[in-house]
Amino acid sequence: MYTTCPKCKHERQAEEKTNPDICPACGIIFSKWMKQQFSSPETQRATRNKVKNSVTPGLVNIISSSLFFVEDKVNPFVFYGRALLFIGIALWGWQFINMDFINNPMAIGSSYMHRVNLIFHEAGHVIFMPFGWFMTKLGGTLGQLLMPVVVMLTFLIKSKNNFGASVGLWWLGQSFKDCAPYIDDALDQKLVLLGGFTGADKPGSHDWTNILSEFDKIDKHREIATKFDNIGTTLILIALAWGAYLLYKQFKNLDSI
Repeated sequence: MYTTCPKCKHERQAEEKTNPDICPACGIIFSKWMKQQFSSPETQRATRNKVKNSVTPGLVNIISSSLFFVEDKVNPFVFYGRALLFIGIALWGWQFINMDFINNPMAIGSSYMHRVNLIFHEAGHVIFMPFGWFMTKLGGTLGQLLMPVVVMLTFLIKSKNNFGASVGLWWLGQSFKDCAPYIDDALDQKLVLLGGFTGADKPGSHDWTNILSEFDKIDKHREIATKFDNIGTTLILIALAWGAYLLYKQFKNLDSI
């Protein structure tokens, strides 16, 4: 078709027996190139928008169908069990949201969920130990944050139980808030740690004193703790909104007994 490529200016040689519609040097397809060159700007924009719009709804539909899927027929016993659980975590979540980690840091530390988080916090230290001193210290916080994520993804992807995933997200938010008093204590080191001593009693034992000191950010302890607390509040509220919407949809699909 072309003896000289309009894009790379390669001159086709007689011994080049490739498809005459394809440049042997740069590989452009001449017929498509011509169509693109001579099409109007409106046509080009319409083509781009068509491709964009065909991809976006597909992605949105996949996410929506996963996050908000509801069975055609919902077992009433399962539904009301979920409803009771939702009421429980809604009331509990509201308590956590109203806890003041600055003036009353022990409030969240004395909760049942703190004991649950503590198991995975300590496990995180062990799991991340092979990655060095810093990751060992950070591993406690990572451990207690990663476990709710694992629970959430397991419910969402493997079990196809998006209501269970919303509870996992609630736990993640609660775990973020659980970290806030510990981070805020990095400077004063007054909180009693697992061994019965404070960070001040045993220098080098306070995770967040070590973490923030490593980056010379110890003076930012309150700011970072507040961010963790705010993230936790946001995640709890999102989880409750997600769970409430799922229950609403499930209620409409209740199976008759």
